[in-house]
Amino acid sequence: MSGADELQAVERWAGALLMQLSPAGRRKAMLDIARELRRSQQARIASQQDPDGTAYTPRKIKAKKDGKKLRGKRGRIKRAAMFAKLRTARYMQLEATPAGLALGFAGRVARIARIHQFGELAPVTPGGPNARYPARVLLGFTDAERELVRDRLLSHVMNKS
Repeated sequence: MSGADELQAVERWAGALLMQLSPAGRRKAMLDIARELRRSQQARIASQQDPDGTAYTPRKIKAKKDGKKLRGKRGRIKRAAMFAKLRTARYMQLEATPAGLALGFAGRVARIARIHQFGELAPVTPGGPNARYPARVLLGFTDAERELVRDRLLSHVMNKS
């Protein structure tokens, strides 16, 4: 099932339940679900995994034909976890309204996130050579996140007053 089909199925299922809540109750439920989804997405990105559980494609290390490193310390490829800044709340923003919720990236980092999410062709440095980045899915639903949405939504519907 594609990402769009998956979201439409969740929307149809959740829409009927959400209509039982007042607009304020829907907004509160959406905000609660969005916060939990952001925490879950941040943890998954920190563990460097796609939603299906496979590891992200590691960064490439370029080497000369004689086996020596192509670069010294300057301009080296960092071995720290990828997307450390992208997964912070400052960049991974959420929006909740009675009509729905949105979780995504804001500002200039949205372009970086899109390139990695879909594995697009983009310049390595501004004005530099283009490279095809492997798809590293930053935002997507895992089975656990689907259950989390369902459980949170049901808990809000059951506790409505």
